[in-house]
Amino acid sequence: MKLPVLEDLGDVAGKKILVRADLNVPLVGEDGERTVADEFRIEATMPTLQWLVDRGAHVTVCSHLGRPTIETQEEFSMAPIQRLLHQRLPEIEVLENLRFNPGEVANDHTFTEELARGFDAVVLDAFGASHRKHASIVTLPGLLPSVAGRNLELEVEALSRLLEDPVSPYVALIGGAKVSDKLALLRSLTTKVDTVLVGGAMAFTFLSAQGVEVGASLVEPELRDECERLLQSKKIVLPLDFLTLSSSASFGPGDHDGEVVLSEGSVREGYRGLDIGPRSVALFASYLLDAKTIFWNGPMGVYEDPRFAAGTLGVSRAVADSDAYSVVGGGDSAAALRQEGLEETVSHLSTGGGASLQFLEENGHLVGIDALLEGRRR
Repeated sequence: MKLPVLEDLGDVAGKKILVRADLNVPLVGEDGERTVADEFRIEATMPTLQWLVDRGAHVTVCSHLGRPTIETQEEFSMAPIQRLLHQRLPEIEVLENLRFNPGEVANDHTFTEELARGFDAVVLDAFGASHRKHASIVTLPGLLPSVAGRNLELEVEALSRLLEDPVSPYVALIGGAKVSDKLALLRSLTTKVDTVLVGGAMAFTFLSAQGVEVGASLVEPELRDECERLLQSKKIVLPLDFLTLSSSASFGPGDHDGEVVLSEGSVREGYRGLDIGPRSVALFASYLLDAKTIFWNGPMGVYEDPRFAAGTLGVSRAVADSDAYSVVGGGDSAAALRQEGLEETVSHLSTGGGASLQFLEENGHLVGIDALLEGRRR
């Protein structure tokens, strides 16, 4: 896939360039004094902004932030991000949250025309939002000369390696809460990879489909048959043990209610599995350390509760120790690596969890990328 890139803009000196970045970052603090809690996505778009500023372009950045309503607009203001960016590059302008205008999510053409007015070109650098059929992603590239920014270019290059003759053994490590959230991905992966390691609560629907007792663990009964079909591929590996908690006890950040019990093979009645156990970590690590290609998306347990973070941290160390070409698909997986200071040990750390999943599900097609390529053909 050959994307139009920054160099295709030619001489940008004096030109007004609109950069659609993904600055959807977590904020902390009270309204009016909120600050950026995680600069990962901001850092990812800095090479694009710096390249344009260094060549004399007049740069304006736009992005969405969260899912604001009329009542929560102050909470989702871009002001904290604007302050941070101005510390790095005082020359750039930062527009207010695109989602303050309902035309963004509705993909309204009038809103898109207003957004494009006065600019000479658009740079799409928002990989993490490039699977959204929103105005600034799919319609804007058709109104002005448009190219990919450095982050989008890097993401496509890294993820494409997983689609184009990946080196075997190719191991996918998939976690998270629900099979339904990743069903399309699992179907796709079982046709492409050698092994799919399934952790997180989604493993319990697979185990339930095998007749294993899972106690009060999260299960999607309507997907048992689908899980049985996926298991027939003989590529799916499930956990061997679990860290469990009484279903009457609370869990999450700051919770310490109830006694954590290690369960082997199954989960007893009245308990729910909230993390994979040490035998499972060792099993998964054995596959990861032998792999030549790795894709990881999703935590192995309720990662935000320190009592149930060991599974995710354990597999993150295995991914880091592997010599494989490794891609980590955003979200809690990326957070775990960065918490352990291991982000530099993987081949690529994606800025887009949902976007990276859909990229693999759809064999490299995302609506934002398709819009860029279509705009180039016009």
